[in-house]
Amino acid sequence: MSVETQKETLGFQTEVKQLLHLMIHSLYSNKEIFLRELISNASDAVDKLRFEALAKPELLEGGSDLKIRVSFDKDAKTVTLEDNGIGMSREETIAHLGTIAKSGTADFLKNLSGDQKKDSSLIGQFGVGFYSAFIVADKVEVFTRRAGLSAGEGVHWASKGEGDFEIATVEKAERGTRIVLHLKSGEEEFADGWRLRNVIKKYSDHIGLPIELPKEFHGEEKDKPAEPEWEVVNRASALWTRPRTEVTDEQYQEFYKHVSHDFDNPLSWSHNKVEGKLEYTSLLYVPGRAPFDLYQREAPRGLKLYVQRVFIMDQADEFLPLYLRFIKGVVDSNDLSLNVSREILQKDPVIDSMKSALTKRVLDMLEKLAKNEPEQYKTFWKNFGQVLKEGPAEDFANKEKIAGLLRFASTAEGEGEQVVSLGDYVSRLKDGQDKIYFLTGESYAQVKNSPHLEVFRKKGIEVLLLTDRIDEWLMSYLTEFDGKTFIDVARGDLDLGSLDSEEDKKAQEEVAKSKEGLVERLKSALGEQVAEVRVSHRLTDSPAILAIGEQDLGLQMRQILEASGQKVPDSKPIFEFNPNHPLIEKLDAEPDEDRFGDLSHILFDQAALAAGDSLKDPAAYVQRLNKLLVELSA
Repeated sequence: MSVETQKETLGFQTEVKQLLHLMIHSLYSNKEIFLRELISNASDAVDKLRFEALAKPELLEGGSDLKIRVSFDKDAKTVTLEDNGIGMSREETIAHLGTIAKSGTADFLKNLSGDQKKDSSLIGQFGVGFYSAFIVADKVEVFTRRAGLSAGEGVHWASKGEGDFEIATVEKAERGTRIVLHLKSGEEEFADGWRLRNVIKKYSDHIGLPIELPKEFHGEEKDKPAEPEWEVVNRASALWTRPRTEVTDEQYQEFYKHVSHDFDNPLSWSHNKVEGKLEYTSLLYVPGRAPFDLYQREAPRGLKLYVQRVFIMDQADEFLPLYLRFIKGVVDSNDLSLNVSREILQKDPVIDSMKSALTKRVLDMLEKLAKNEPEQYKTFWKNFGQVLKEGPAEDFANKEKIAGLLRFASTAEGEGEQVVSLGDYVSRLKDGQDKIYFLTGESYAQVKNSPHLEVFRKKGIEVLLLTDRIDEWLMSYLTEFDGKTFIDVARGDLDLGSLDSEEDKKAQEEVAKSKEGLVERLKSALGEQVAEVRVSHRLTDSPAILAIGEQDLGLQMRQILEASGQKVPDSKPIFEFNPNHPLIEKLDAEPDEDRFGDLSHILFDQAALAAGDSLKDPAAYVQRLNKLLVELSA
């Protein structure tokens, strides 16, 4: 071993200590995954070297034959994995192997459930695969040198997976990284060529560079070659470059795990080669779970970009719109230059054409999933539905297509939460119905029991129930579907069109005329609290509701703006009352104006509560209610 200098012992970051504790106590239910994780990291290191060498060919140090080698020593009980990729400097080694460089690490630890299977998948999400080495090893050594540094700037890192690690400067002639796993007692099965070969074929066959193992030697010991002869054990061709007919579902699934660092299988994928004016290959995946940073719109996202099979960058976000930021995969273009940068990508017209085509491909994939595998689509919707709802505002060209993928709760008999598509709704329209009715609110229970739905229940008209915080904003962009206009049943003066008979309309006009006196009294009593008072055609059981003006913000949007510290425009609700309700009849007959005023305010406040709003003056409401109760009990 080379002479070690500048040797020091450093402590792990607290989060790493916790993670190592989980690893060492066999968090992974499938131990052989450690090799997949280490090979995946080695593949990334080679990709990074290829990319940096485009601008600095000297980094290849005369050796452009890039590969990964896996070897073992049965006597020493070790497994060694070596790559000739980019390598690490001393500072990079401390940063990458002593800390978890992820802002979500605290979230990760907070979300650990104690369920081994669930927790092991979390580890993959957070890209901490190197530490999986400690599942099978009680000591791990890393020898590494960054390409471009001198042989004397090699680094030796070692740890037993406890509270600290040792790091020293050593001589290392070749660039890249060598990891030596000292196997725990009971894990000797991995110091075996047949076992390692099978694991590599199972998990890493898709890796686009050679993975080599020493050739098995059969014969007299004296004839054994002094130096091992190596043989490639994987396909060593990038999976996306192969014809679809030659790739199995299992291989597609393993490749997804490689590009996404997820441990679960994807819900769906689409592999496509485009030839003609543009030439590129794409392999796109719909994940089965949502990452922790899904709702952070600034979080890193995007596809792995290759140009002519040369890796260019991770997380190239110019190829898909923001509302599809959950999609994983690769795109390999023949039309871009090898020295392409993010700045060039933002201006290149080729990218616009590719983005348009890839967006349609993803939407088609989701359409197919919804049609052929509705249960899988429910899983997708649960994880990514709110993000997809950003689509109609961002992507006018595909608005109708996105709208067809949306799911909502509904008043339809037997329909649960968020399972109804707009296509389902339109297929159930009543004769004469040319509108799609919806109601927004804070929760499913609140909107399901809203007084605004009373006339719709009476007439058997289905209403969509929108309870996500984004829904009111969504509906300001989604104005129609399949030629049918959307109508908010809590907004403006409800007009059911031909769903109301001429007799109904005539009766409504007569009732409104007969209650003009009560309307004026209520206006006077409620004063500045309301924009208008009118007889309601929406109510059958409740005494009163608050409607929203056509141009006013709804409750959801007001709450979002208030929560973000923005000024909310002043608006007043419309007070509508049910002329046939006993409370309204008593109110109309009340001669005492003070008592009339108290009762009017109580009805107003109750209508606000039923709409999910908070009271402006709760104390005044309680006083009026108590006063009324005392009078009733006297």
